[in-house]
Amino acid sequence: MNGSIVLLVMLLISMPGEDASMQADPTQEQILSAARQIMISAHYCTLITLDAGGHPHARVMDAFEPEPDLTVWFGTNRITRKVGELSQDSRMTLSYFDRDDPGYVTLLGEARLVTDIEEKTARWKKEWQAFYPDGPSSEDYMLIEFRPFRIEVMSIKHSIASDPQGWKPAIVELSFQ
Repeated sequence: MNGSIVLLVMLLISMPGEDASMQADPTQEQILSAARQIMISAHYCTLITLDAGGHPHARVMDAFEPEPDLTVWFGTNRITRKVGELSQDSRMTLSYFDRDDPGYVTLLGEARLVTDIEEKTARWKKEWQAFYPDGPSSEDYMLIEFRPFRIEVMSIKHSIASDPQGWKPAIVELSFQ
């Protein structure tokens, strides 16, 4: 059996029952709900920034759970390469992959570097104490707030894909006030 047929059979087996919901256009609410569920299930994501030459740099991150509007927060050290890059160019991409779905979410957006002590305290994990002995008040500890303007979702489990045969994700464009 050739690879294309095997892949098609795998997709058909993975698809829910007799329904043809993959063919139906999901609502924006369904797409965003699936995105949030994939992000939570995947837990880790890949955070991608651009260097001064426009080259992407990727690293795996342990993000906080996404907010209802899919804003994502990260704790980091101010001396990291990502902080330097975001200081120069706030564009950022996040990618979450849930192998149990199978599905992925890609978010394009803008990042903001945050040093506010109240925000740092609200977004603190006790397991970070070894890295930041002064806790959330540490000068080294800071936050990245990421606000997406575009979300792309492909999910067999949630029946989300604008064209599953063409491998095109469902896309939602967001605008923030």
